[in-house]
Amino acid sequence: MIRYYADVHRRARNGEGLRITYTTDGVTFRNADSFADIPAEHGDRVFVDTLPVQHTDGAIELLRRGVEVYYLRRLTLLKKVREENKLPKSTRGDIKALMNIEERWFRRASADFLIMRRMILTYRTMMKTRQQLFNKYKALSESERNVLKPAIKSLEGQMDEVARMIVEETGKRYPAYNILIRELGISDSLAGREALAELLVYADFVDSPLRGLKKLMGLYKSIRSSKREHWRLYDGKLHQAASRLAIAYYRMTPNGRQCWELVKQIKQLVTAQTPG
Repeated sequence: MIRYYADVHRRARNGEGLRITYTTDGVTFRNADSFADIPAEHGDRVFVDTLPVQHTDGAIELLRRGVEVYYLRRLTLLKKVREENKLPKSTRGDIKALMNIEERWFRRASADFLIMRRMILTYRTMMKTRQQLFNKYKALSESERNVLKPAIKSLEGQMDEVARMIVEETGKRYPAYNILIRELGISDSLAGREALAELLVYADFVDSPLRGLKKLMGLYKSIRSSKREHWRLYDGKLHQAASRLAIAYYRMTPNGRQCWELVKQIKQLVTAQTPG
């Protein structure tokens, strides 16, 4: 088994596009345009700082070869380890820092996760664009609103189409998903089903403790710290997904405690469906 350590970075020449630099020993470094170009074989492991969505196909190709692919759970840890080991702020410095990080701080990628993530990121981008258009819509005059309204309506239709794709694929790839929809009673809410898909894809309801899920989704009192090195686990997108799911479940705008109770219920249901 060979371990590869890789760093994804912008090209130095013009800053456009991404390139991959990798090593097995921290001495010899090579470059690749795709993860598929890394000469890893069955049983080998590739540890990478991040998996950009545009490199999804290359990462999936590695998985098809039988290569295990791991990505860093928190990018902030890379800077911390680099500074602790007095490594230069460079591509090679980042790779050497990566080699000094314990394996428990990496998450193993699966083809299911990578495929679902690409779809979800598309939906999130569309949702952000829709919100930006709606904010502008509210500031316009009545005649100007009539011009923008069809664009918003068209985008909402496209969002629903992508959401249905996400729901369908999640049902195929995550066995507990359809059971959760039935148990939570959200089969009539497309937004709620899409939000549940996001939570199942990004959060580990089986192995993560309740405390970890609570921090991941920001369902706790904020922590203020003046220390530069202070960082915490928090995903604002998952917080929003939990809120959207709670709206579908409670049929009203929920408070933080209601969101948290729903997350606990999901963990209980998922755990009950997990063998062993």
